[in-house]
Amino acid sequence: MWPRVDGMRSLELGAPGELREELNALVLSGAKTTTTGLLEDYVQESEGLEFVGERLAVLDDDGRSVATVEITAVEVTDFAEVTWEHADGEGEGFTTLADWRAAHHRYWDDLGAAVRDDTRVVCLTFRLV
Repeated sequence: MWPRVDGMRSLELGAPGELREELNALVLSGAKTTTTGLLEDYVQESEGLEFVGERLAVLDDDGRSVATVEITAVEVTDFAEVTWEHADGEGEGFTTLADWRAAHHRYWDDLGAAVRDDTRVVCLTFRLV
């Protein structure tokens, strides 16, 4: 089960450390309005998908809430079908969809999760509240 803060489910972006700090700062600045996760992670954690209108506590490395976001869209799709609109919304400076895909391949490979074009991913869109 993913941690809960004040009764809300939480969102831990990226790997702990510098990456999480950067992603949280992007959320707080309003630049990051989307994120992508592996559907398999939800299955392994027995966690249901987020839903439109759900509020999530964005956590830092110490499990403290640094922001609250509200989910505005949820889409499950193949990795190869993620749109530029979604990728650009991650706010991380990707210049092309190929750039976004390469960065996500590296990230998940580093975590030991081989991602192929048909790997199912969860695309979340949110707004800072």
